This record gives sequence, structure tokens and C-alpha cells, in this order.
Amino acid sequence: MTRKIWVFDTTLRDGEQVPGAKLNMYEKLEVAKQLKKLQVDVIEAGFPSSSIGDFNAVKEISTKVGNTDDVMITALARAVKSDIEAVYNSVKYAKNPLIHIVLGTSDIHVEKKFGKTKSQILDIGVEAVKFAKTLLPNVQYSTEDASRSDFEYLWSTIEAVVHAGATIINVPDTVGYAEPEEFGELIRKINERLKNLNEHVLLSVRCHNDLGMATANTLAAIKNGADKVECTINGIGERAGNAALEEVVMAINTRPSIYGAYTNINTKEIMNTSRLVSNFMGLDVQVNKAITGENAFAHSSGIHQDGLLKSRSAYEIINPTEVGLDDMELVLTARSGRHAVKNALEKLGFNQLTTEQFEGIFENFLELADVKKEIYNHDLYVIVESYYTKNNIQNEDIPYYSDNFYELVDLQVISNPIFPSASVKLKKADQIVKNSAVGSGPIDALYTAITEISGLDIKLIEYNISSISRGKEALGKVKIQVEFKGEKYIAKATDTDIMKASALAYINAINSIVVNELLPSR
Repeated sequence: MTRKIWVFDTTLRDGEQVPGAKLNMYEKLEVAKQLKKLQVDVIEAGFPSSSIGDFNAVKEISTKVGNTDDVMITALARAVKSDIEAVYNSVKYAKNPLIHIVLGTSDIHVEKKFGKTKSQILDIGVEAVKFAKTLLPNVQYSTEDASRSDFEYLWSTIEAVVHAGATIINVPDTVGYAEPEEFGELIRKINERLKNLNEHVLLSVRCHNDLGMATANTLAAIKNGADKVECTINGIGERAGNAALEEVVMAINTRPSIYGAYTNINTKEIMNTSRLVSNFMGLDVQVNKAITGENAFAHSSGIHQDGLLKSRSAYEIINPTEVGLDDMELVLTARSGRHAVKNALEKLGFNQLTTEQFEGIFENFLELADVKKEIYNHDLYVIVESYYTKNNIQNEDIPYYSDNFYELVDLQVISNPIFPSASVKLKKADQIVKNSAVGSGPIDALYTAITEISGLDIKLIEYNISSISRGKEALGKVKIQVEFKGEKYIAKATDTDIMKASALAYINAINSIVVNELLPSR
């Protein structure tokens, strides 16, 4: 029998506590709208008592995103009357509002942080819940640092606040101290008592990632009776972050026989949400991060590519389309084997190659791959045509498609706050094409100049820069995503000159469009 797991997203509260990740009103509202598309059950929109800006943001989200019954809007309050009032006055505009109160229960928090006795802290928590219940029917109580608390005191607190009216009890591993077996047992014991006390109260967990076990602890809690999980997109949050929403959800989806549960999450919106949060907060996603990392569904190893082409289940347990990505990505590099290269060539229509011809083309592929690192479809066209020309092979089925591709010859970019401009020189077949343009910034000017040469109506959706080496000769990597006729294209390039890398990435994207959209069908 499967049961629903409620998903509580705190990207806009705990996630925003990452240094430098502060969002403005517009950005918070856009993230909240996307979280609603993702179909989370609860959005924690902020900490209203912290600033007037945060109060207004929570109020705006409550009004514009919380205007339907399908999502609950909440915000954080300490067990202080003014905090609780601030939450109420900002979330009351939502159709389904919730007050979230947090107060520590561990000896460290009670004695060191608050300097009070356990009975005093318990009374403060009870009074806070009673006051919140006069304002709203739904109140969540979080027992901060629960995983390091004395169990009987922790249970006494839970029992008391449930009697006071709390409708959700959240058990946080606030500093990521717990390990899965231990945390699962804690949740099992609490769940057993809580269901006997009041079966209608939801049991929630919140796990931090200080020891890298946030997702594992969250999943252990689900197996032991937790009804609700608190997560963030990409696992962001203070210190090492929180349990990653996408990891928890996809684990539940992928292993239903283990967890016996489901969520309402629309998994096809996972990547859109991840990218939006990453871009707005300026927090790059680790490339090999589960589910949302750039390499999570990319395969460059020849052994893996060979296995995947024979059977996807050999190395793929999640279809990338399930999380909103395009289908399986086989990245062609010098490590790619013959099977992957042959498969890519056949997709382009080169399926009549003899063994000798393929071996010659594969040798040329490896030479270019050592230099260029990653090979695109337009590179394969050039490799095949160069091989045919060099070996005087006549084939009417192989027109010179490479005449349609663009190649960077030179560029000049001027960056200043008054008149950013760029001049580019590209090669197309035997023709040299030049153009200059101005823009709102140097990249805008550069891409405008290249776009005007191509004559294509291209929309830049995403632009990311990262360093992949150190020192004065550090390589800069540029990854972009563009849209043409409703289809999205991703391209990358690296160079010590970041402007050159930007131009090369954009030209790679244009050439990919040429292959897919403009060349005669093969």
C-alpha cells in the first residue's frame, strides 16, 4: 500500500541563507511560481520578521502564488509572539496558510543558546503554539536539533505542543549529525507514539548535509513513517545545505518497492526549477551532482556508451526525460569507443561506410577529439568530408555540408559602461564574413554580431561561465543554452580567453542548429 509523502520546499528560506544568494522580490516570486509548477505541497517563502523586504516578499507570494488550494504557503517564526504575528500577517493572504514555529530541544540549545531550563523552553513552545492557533488552524512545530536531543524530553515537547494544537511536527537533524540507521530508528519511535497520540498530525523531517547524509537520512525517515519531507532545490542551504528535493523524489519514484510511497511532484519540471534557482542565486550546480548535475545523464566512457547502446538499463536507472531533460546524451570525446562514434555517424545518415572507411574516419575523430575535447555533429560532417576529399572518394550522397558551417577567425570585444561593442570575423566555406554590433554588455554585443551573420532567430536562454583550471593560463568554460524554433540546444567551449570561449560556444550552437534544421534531410 503506497502513501503520499508531502514535500515542503524551503529554497526561499533556508536556501536563501547561503551567502550571496539573496533574491529580490521579482526573483523570489518567479521561483515560487516555478515551485508551484513543480507541484510542491508547501512553500516556505521566507522569514518575515527578519526584514520588511522579506515580509513583503512572503506577502506577495501568498497573494499571487498561494491563491489556490493546491499549495500551502508558510514562513518561519521563532517561538516569539512578534515573529508569529509577522508570519500570520504575511501568509494570511494565501488560501492555505501555515505558521511554522521553531524552538530547540537539545541540551546544547536549551542550556547554551537560550540559557534556560528544559521546562521553561517547553512552556515557551506550548504558549507559542497556543497563540498561533488563535490566528490560523494549521501550525507546524519544529524541534530544532532533535537528533541530538534527549529522547524523552523530545517526546515530552512533541506531546505537549500536539495537545496545544500543533498539526505538523517537524523533527530536524539541524546540524547533519545523524546517520541513516540511527535517524530512521528515532523517527520510528516518534511515529509510533505520535500516531497513538493523534493520528491526524503529520510527522515531518528536515535533514542537513554536513556529513553528506541528508538525502539518506530523509529516505530512512520515510521508510520509518515520516509523512512529510523538507528539502531545497539542488540541496542548497546554509553550511553544507539540505536534503535535495530532486534526489529524494527520484529515489521514491525509482524504488517504489522500497519506500512504498509517492509524491505529487511533477518530475518533468525538476530541471527547469534547478536551472532557475541556480541562475537567480548565482550558485552553480556541482557537475556530477545526482539528478540535476550537468553530467548526471551524460556518458563519455566508451565502455558505458557501448553498454547503453545495447541496453539502456546497463548504465541508466532514470530516463532523463523523466526530469525534464532531452533523451540520453552520449558525449563524444577521445574516450568514446567505436560503437558510439558509429552510432552518431549513422544518425547523421552515414550508414554505408565500409570497415576501412570507418576506421580512417575514427582515426581522424580521435585526432580532433584530443584537440577539441568534445565533438559535435557538425564536426563529424567535417571529419567525414575531409576523409572523402583526402582519399579521393566520390559519393553523390555526401554533398559538402561543411560549407554551411561557421568557423571563428577573429574577434574584438570592447567592454565599457557606455558603449559595449564587438566585432567578429567568421568563415563560412571559402567566404570571410565580418560584422560589428553594440549591446547592453560585451557578451550581448558579441552574440548580436554573430547572430546577425547567421541570420537565424536565436534566443539565448542560459549563459554560464566556470573556471576549470588555475593560474594565469586558467581555462574558462562557457556553457550556453539557446532556443531556435521552439527547440533548445546546449553547447560548450573552453579557452584561456573567456570572450573567445563564449564565441566558440555560440558558434557550436549555431552549427548544431544548421545540422538539425537547415541541412537537407538525410
